[in-house]
Amino acid sequence: MRAILLVILVTLTGWTAATNIEELDWLRERAKQIFRPIPTKPPRIADNPTNPAKEELGKMLFFDTRLSRSGTISCNNCHNLGLGGTDNVSTSIGHGWKRGPRNAPTVLNSVYNIAQFWDGRAVDLKAQVIGPFQSPAEMNNTPDRVEATLKSIPEYVQWFAEAFPEDEEPVSFENVARAIEVFEATLVTPNAPFDRFLKGDDEAMSEQQLHGLRKFIGHGCVTCHRRINVGGNAFFPFGMMKSPKADVRPPEDMGRLQVTGRAMDEFVFRVAPLRNVALTAPYFHSGRVWELEEAVRIMAESQLNAILPDQDVDDIVAFLHALTGEQPEIVYPILPPSTASTPRPEY
Repeated sequence: MRAILLVILVTLTGWTAATNIEELDWLRERAKQIFRPIPTKPPRIADNPTNPAKEELGKMLFFDTRLSRSGTISCNNCHNLGLGGTDNVSTSIGHGWKRGPRNAPTVLNSVYNIAQFWDGRAVDLKAQVIGPFQSPAEMNNTPDRVEATLKSIPEYVQWFAEAFPEDEEPVSFENVARAIEVFEATLVTPNAPFDRFLKGDDEAMSEQQLHGLRKFIGHGCVTCHRRINVGGNAFFPFGMMKSPKADVRPPEDMGRLQVTGRAMDEFVFRVAPLRNVALTAPYFHSGRVWELEEAVRIMAESQLNAILPDQDVDDIVAFLHALTGEQPEIVYPILPPSTASTPRPEY
């Protein structure tokens, strides 16, 4: 089949088979120096060992709206596993129809990020889980009320005991976060066409996607977007070479500066991971850009001071589509019923 492909390429492009083989192999070796394929098995979390009971409990909690004060919001609302791990709106809607300040990042492959949230204020998934439960603009709940809800449901009391057999008080807010962290760590998307190419499959990516990979490397996109998650591994200013328009980079959101207080962190954000990016519109922390082509143009101009030709944009977008991996197969859990002592929703 490789030989047939090369004959076709020779006919269409005039390249020799030897030149094409050498170029394909060179491109793969160059890419392997920058990126890594996503493993088919999810990673282990060093300080939060998994077990089947904890993973299943984490999935239940991820989908349970009763962990919000209104009883209407779950983790899956903003990180919908049927929509690429996002909610596909500019900024998420939380308690009392409050709109959040930033676009919800995807939860898929988030275990591979250097930190969580756009500003990196959470060092890991467990820390990230804790925030939305208590945010007035999100789930608007308290640790005590979350624990009271779970302790009022006998099935949850039993499942926490099975998931955390060494704990004297298994039902705790801390263990809620630990269980969800273990579940979220399983939400990886291996075997994207790009992963298969990295592993040696010459036919995994189309010719245009291969051109896009060359240009993604050649234009310098890999300065920020690299390693296993094609991003998510570092912090950079948004507007390194030229400030984006105010609707794309709202001037009141100064990014990591609000976390560290350091002037050097003004408009610094965690690099967006590009895995499954074709599924996760709208783009950027502001959620103001809906087309991937426009996002590529904005990034080229603001980060590289480059105005890309339309063909380069199209090729890079084709490559970005090759980053869509196998989506997690999730069976929606049947949640245990509330009891007379379960806290009632508060709107």
